[in-house]
Amino acid sequence: MTKRARTAEGKKIILDSNALFVPSQFRIDIFEELRKLLNVNFEAVLLSPNLQELEQLADSESPKMRKNAGFALRLAEKCRLVDVDERDGLSPDDVIVNVAKEWNCPVFTNDRQLRKRLRNINVPVIYVRQKSRLMIDGRL
Repeated sequence: MTKRARTAEGKKIILDSNALFVPSQFRIDIFEELRKLLNVNFEAVLLSPNLQELEQLADSESPKMRKNAGFALRLAEKCRLVDVDERDGLSPDDVIVNVAKEWNCPVFTNDRQLRKRLRNINVPVIYVRQKSRLMIDGRL
C-alpha cells in the first residue's frame, strides 16, 4: 500500500462498513455531508474486509438487515475499493486502524470502540452527531 493520503481527487477518507448504513438509519446523504464538513475534495475508500462484512450482512436471515445491507452495498459502489492483505486473526476494525495509521487519513465510523482506538493513535474520526449531522474529532 502507498503511504500517501492525498490523491488527485483529494484527501482519502476510509469508511467503516457502518458508515454506509447512516443514510438508511438517519436519512443523511453522507457524501454531501462529507463535502460540507471537510470543504475539500475527498475520495471515499472502502477496504476489502469491510466490503466482505457488508456482503455477509446482505446474506443474513433478517429481511431488514438484508435490505439495509443491500442499500449499503449500492453506496459502496461510489467508493474506491482497496484490497488489503488480510493477516490471520485481524478483524475489519484492526485493518482499518492499521491502514488509517499508515496513510494518516481520517476514518468515518460510528463504532465507539473503533473511534476510541483511532483517537488513541491520533487519527481523526468522522461520526454522526445527534442523528442529524456529521462531526469530526481530531485535526485533518
